[in-house]
Amino acid sequence: MLRLDGFKPEFLDFQRGIRVGHLEPHERITQILKLSLEERFGQTFVVDRWGRGVYWQWICFLPKANRLAKPVSSHCNFGCAKYFIMVDREESVFKAGLQIERGFLNSDRYPDCRLCDDWDWNRLLAGLRDSGPLVRELRRLAGEEFQIHAGSWEEPRRYSQANFPSMPELTKALESIPGEMWGGFQAFYPMTAEEVRASSGLDLVEAMLAIFEEITPAMNECMQVKLEERAATLP
Repeated sequence: MLRLDGFKPEFLDFQRGIRVGHLEPHERITQILKLSLEERFGQTFVVDRWGRGVYWQWICFLPKANRLAKPVSSHCNFGCAKYFIMVDREESVFKAGLQIERGFLNSDRYPDCRLCDDWDWNRLLAGLRDSGPLVRELRRLAGEEFQIHAGSWEEPRRYSQANFPSMPELTKALESIPGEMWGGFQAFYPMTAEEVRASSGLDLVEAMLAIFEEITPAMNECMQVKLEERAATLP
């Protein structure tokens, strides 16, 4: 049976990152969120991360079916829309939401990191240009206190409900990422260190899953294989 009660607030460390090492399986946020998503959607999720050792800074969860559907990029995670969580140690903020990467435009050194035609990045840009369901979802999320970061990871443009951009402005921020730089798009809900410390572990897990649920319609607009919740079964 899936347990959500093993995670503790102190595992989100604003000095070191997200603790994943030296824990029991039911205490690891990777295990908790992966199994929860697989139970909700009835399909396999792939876990990836940035970091090493006991503490990781960024963790993502992406639907494997969407990756396998890509004719060119089915072997790598970079081209896929994904749920993510991270501890931003510079800003002392925990973030959870949606991330879509642009990758490099030219890179002989990292060929798997070059933008390809089948990446979800291209669906993101197309969705912003037609002012359809994706744009409506982003406006709704901004009204729910989600934030948007767009551009290079070093110097992203930052948006919220207070300065929600026009779609030409947002598209320009994304398309102007220099070709030799890594960048992308994030829509996320932020939690301060104080909010994290005042929460129980179960509260935090449920908050992450609720954030993922809120972001799923926007994520679906950017993927080849959409996520659909599995029908509940009677006991």
